[in-house]
Amino acid sequence: MTNATQAASASPTVEASRPGMQIFGMSLPMFALPLLVLIGAIASDTLPTGMIGALLVMMILGELLGFLGDRLPIISSYLGGGAILAIFGAATLIYMGWLPQDVSANVSEFMKAGGFLNFYIAALITGSILGMDSRVLVKVGARFALPLLCSVLFAALFAMLVGWIMGFSPKDAVMIIALPIMGGGMGAGAVPMSQIYEQLLGQPASYYISILVPALALGNVFAIIIAGLLNGLGKRFPSLTGGGQMMPGVEVREEKSAPDLSQLGIGMVIAMSFFVASQIIGKVIPLHPYALMIIAVAVLKCANLVPESINQAAAQWFRFVAGNWTFALLFGIGVAYTDLGQVIDAITITYVVIVFGVVAGAAFGAGIVGKLVGFYPIESAITAGLCMANMGGTGDVAVLSAANRMQLMPFAQISSRLGGALILLISSLVVPMWFA
Repeated sequence: MTNATQAASASPTVEASRPGMQIFGMSLPMFALPLLVLIGAIASDTLPTGMIGALLVMMILGELLGFLGDRLPIISSYLGGGAILAIFGAATLIYMGWLPQDVSANVSEFMKAGGFLNFYIAALITGSILGMDSRVLVKVGARFALPLLCSVLFAALFAMLVGWIMGFSPKDAVMIIALPIMGGGMGAGAVPMSQIYEQLLGQPASYYISILVPALALGNVFAIIIAGLLNGLGKRFPSLTGGGQMMPGVEVREEKSAPDLSQLGIGMVIAMSFFVASQIIGKVIPLHPYALMIIAVAVLKCANLVPESINQAAAQWFRFVAGNWTFALLFGIGVAYTDLGQVIDAITITYVVIVFGVVAGAAFGAGIVGKLVGFYPIESAITAGLCMANMGGTGDVAVLSAANRMQLMPFAQISSRLGGALILLISSLVVPMWFA
């Protein structure tokens, strides 16, 4: 249990708290053994399908890419370190055809149909909220709406301004670039948005999907990069950041206790139960399960209806999952959700500059207004800004990993899910007015 305990207490981006020249708490020669086993299994076509084969690939290659990314000078300092290399390193392996098709298909199946992404985020939402002080949750959450709204406003303004400067229609800059980027990802954003556009504008939904997806992919890239840059900015100007806390004098922190194996099991059951409960509630309330999960956990926490032993168990499970499986998940995101070809196809100077303007505008608006309502500007820019401009749950993990602020997942999920619903509403109202 020594390595697991170390990993649970370590930063998901492999900070210096892990001993030097170790990967996943193991010496390099020791880590090389499972790596060689993995290579041998892939080469001999004996790698098991299902969870064992997929998780081994994700953990070994994810930790290796994370180790390298956290030690490459420019990438580690400004571009998100291991988080960005784990994602785009995996996407590059797929794009170049270096990872066998059956292996990548198994990883994709495990991430999507196997539900590993939901499993991971359920642990983060439940543990991060239940591990917080309920008074802090109420105080911070009540102020979060204004930075969220202003991130959308500034994203649209920056899109229109940059589009106008670059000779691109300001309306199109908002409708086909800004709104999909701010829309909460694929399932909660681009797909329903394409259906709204189909109903209001006449072209089939597949046509709009082909337009919207590159904006999401590029926006997610810039959100991760800017998150890494903001992390570096905070280290240089400490007055701009709370080091992962949302506002001065208020700590969003886990109430840590000594590791307990039985509590890990309890925490896992609690996380899965909340996720399943959100599916049940979703039959009545038409919101994304993550949004419903946040609301349910927060209401019970704020009402002090959850026993402290359960709070601690959920928090311990969250730390275990974040410490051991973050790089694995990021590698899986690169394989299953990141199409490098789409990103490359969308790269024109005008398109890229507008996308960057949208993401920068979201971060700028959320940071400035967050400062006015009492938040640290960097934390506000990351959660209310960048986590509105990424690809939903997958993007939240990547952005918070790049910024080394995984403890802010509750606020990131508010942005991705509740904010995404807001964008769909805006789209349904604005599109008819602009394109009547």
